[in-house]
Amino acid sequence: MTEQDDLLPIGLEDALPQRASAISRTMRAVLDAMDSHGYDRVRPPLIEFERSLAGRMEGVLTRRMARFTDPESLHTLALRSDMTVQVGRIAATGLAQAPRPLRLCYAGEVALLRADQLDPARQRLQLGAEIIGADSANAAAEVVSVAIDALKAAGVANISVDFTLPDLVDTLAEEALPLAPDARDAVRRELDTKDAGGLRAAGGEDYLPLLYATGPIDEAIETLSVIDAGGVLASRLDGLRHVAVTIGNRARLTLDPTERHGFEYQSWFGFTLYGEGARGSLGRGGTYTIKGSDEAATGFSLYMDQILDAVGTQAREVANTLFLPLGHDRDIAARLRAVGWRTIAAIDKDDEADALGCTHRLEGEAPRAL
Repeated sequence: MTEQDDLLPIGLEDALPQRASAISRTMRAVLDAMDSHGYDRVRPPLIEFERSLAGRMEGVLTRRMARFTDPESLHTLALRSDMTVQVGRIAATGLAQAPRPLRLCYAGEVALLRADQLDPARQRLQLGAEIIGADSANAAAEVVSVAIDALKAAGVANISVDFTLPDLVDTLAEEALPLAPDARDAVRRELDTKDAGGLRAAGGEDYLPLLYATGPIDEAIETLSVIDAGGVLASRLDGLRHVAVTIGNRARLTLDPTERHGFEYQSWFGFTLYGEGARGSLGRGGTYTIKGSDEAATGFSLYMDQILDAVGTQAREVANTLFLPLGHDRDIAARLRAVGWRTIAAIDKDDEADALGCTHRLEGEAPRAL
């Protein structure tokens, strides 16, 4: 084997012990936080039929998935690029008869055929939670609250949440600010890029005030309320106020009502999570509809790499690592592990406790500090 043979493909990397340990600790903390709110974990497979992965959510692009032919069925298989889609399938099939609202959570690897320019990773650990059967303001408030609790359990500090209204243009374009169907995509695009000149050129001059309805949640809602003089967005604004009151001062809350990037399959409500120290967003969530069953849902996804940016990957403090010499009493070692000791056993007469990173040595029946 040559050095070239050992290179990994672009966008993939090994997690060495310190990082792997941090990933495991953080994943447990996040899943425990979700479990404490009543979310049951599911574990969908890494590979599914392409048509299933593409058929449950709007905006899912199969061209971003690694695909290949199943030698058994001869149908196209794909590596999942988003576990949310699979949770929707589980809810619509195996848990179709379960009482609603159904609360599910998950953690697992996802893969992309190609990375995007902002994030070179092609394999990611995705964690998330979904409420199946509800997309109300109460469901939105709960999901945002659970996401904040999960990030705090992971150790993220100074969390902020940026809300958006993904269907804002379609809602306003029907009556309040009429737009021809073929002009809506252009208006959405210019709003998303915050381009006032482009918005005018696209025929969306009436939508210019939306560019300024951004910022701290209370101020932005008031600005949006003035724009919405006809009351078209009243229920959405009331929903945002309810979510904001529920969260209170547990996170910094802002609103960017025209943000669309990353919210391709969300309906009336979406949000992005940020935290101190992270180089980008920690995750996203919102309300959506599961295609096929047409069931409403609300949820969020988090990504481990970004969380570790915020919390770091410092090695766990090793206070009780016990060296077990050759011929040690295995019953005594088992009892010590049961009360919290981490043990490393000698497998050669030349093994040394300090070289193996131990802090104590078993002598007789008791540990002795080195």
